[in-house]
Amino acid sequence: MQITDIRIRKINVDSKMKAVVSVTFDNAMVVHDIKVIEGADKLFIAMPSRKTPEGEFKDIAHPITMEMREDLEKGILEKYQTALLAESEV
Repeated sequence: MQITDIRIRKINVDSKMKAVVSVTFDNAMVVHDIKVIEGADKLFIAMPSRKTPEGEFKDIAHPITMEMREDLEKGILEKYQTALLAESEV
């Protein structure tokens, strides 16, 4: 499965949640609401989730392998940095 498109839908510069992202796979499936989060020492991604009746958050979709997670995070963070630069130039 290949990442064929990454769209930064919303950028929040003044928040821990820096962006909301949609990722398309094989030009056939899209996952919305992946978040770019500012952690203590780096940016990371959080997969879309929902709150259970017990108050826990459970991922709706997520990578199964570490390789896919790394590819997804790398692609999203690169696209986020590019979008952030483009926004600052405006």
